[in-house]
Amino acid sequence: MENPDAPNTSKAFVPLENNPEVMSHLVHQLGLPETFGFTDVFSIDEPDLLAFVPRPANALLLVFPVSEAYEASRIAEDGPLSEYNGSGPHEPVMWFKQTIRNACGLIGLLHAVSNGEVRSNVIPGSDLDNLLREAEKLKPVERADLLYESKALESAHADAAKLGDTAAPQAEDNVDLHFVAFVKGKDGRLWELDGRRKGPLERTRLADDEDVLSEKALELGPRRFLKKEAEGGKGDLRFSLVSLGPVFD
Repeated sequence: MENPDAPNTSKAFVPLENNPEVMSHLVHQLGLPETFGFTDVFSIDEPDLLAFVPRPANALLLVFPVSEAYEASRIAEDGPLSEYNGSGPHEPVMWFKQTIRNACGLIGLLHAVSNGEVRSNVIPGSDLDNLLREAEKLKPVERADLLYESKALESAHADAAKLGDTAAPQAEDNVDLHFVAFVKGKDGRLWELDGRRKGPLERTRLADDEDVLSEKALELGPRRFLKKEAEGGKGDLRFSLVSLGPVFD
């Protein structure tokens, strides 16, 4: 299968490992306070394991192998949709189109920190704050160009990519793993955010006391996703999940 991220002529990044320490390092370096961080989610079905994840969970990052079943499902759902063209402070959710190869982890991270409660805690004047303020007023194509040209983003990403537990692939390698973010927007809705799609995808409305690890969010977010993969018949359900939430001393 061809690399699904972006054209081979595009700038390429070294892929990020879905590792909470790597992810936390990157967002802290960019400007998220250390009162927030990423945590492994080892099960989405066992309450005892879910109980170890700090709450409220503000965003989930799911990484999975791009399968034929996933591609068919993505194309079928996107087919009738129009290209998203939103911008400005009244957007229900901030979405980034991906134009950098192997940057789906970075795009997922940006989706996680650009929305909901986390966004209001970004350190004023930081690289992340400046980037999001500039991105907010832009349409998706211009917003993607902003990321493409950002030296601060490229530098922080390169630094974080060295920190994984496994040897990182080369930037130009084709990688079959992809990231999708699930976030609770400022409007209280659960959104699936993926820079390869035509735009943000609304999955359900959450109550004030429901976060992205609530039963409703799990059922219409990660579980729905994994169920579709299982129905594809290949049985390749390798995936990992991390949550962005509060850090307690």
